[in-house]
Amino acid sequence: MGYLSMLMAEGTAFNSAWHGGIKQVLLAIMALCALFIILVVIFQPGNSSGVSALGGTTETFLGKNKSKTFEHKMKLYTVISGIVFAVLAIIFVIFAYFA
Repeated sequence: MGYLSMLMAEGTAFNSAWHGGIKQVLLAIMALCALFIILVVIFQPGNSSGVSALGGTTETFLGKNKSKTFEHKMKLYTVISGIVFAVLAIIFVIFAYFA
């Protein structure tokens, strides 16, 4: 019997805390994260790099400082919130399996 399964065994303090407040807090964080992902993806501007290649435009000042643009920040927020959402989903699966 592994250490994790001992922690998850029925009647332990961890299992009762999981069924109590921790589960609701993690579920609320996961719901907020999902809502944030939806909003960030909606507000992201579309990629027009394929259209600019047809016109033969050169690299601009905005292209050189791409890490500071609104588009880059939105992509970064999408990646971070997606990772948080995925980790929370994995935590829920693990706890559902052992509880």
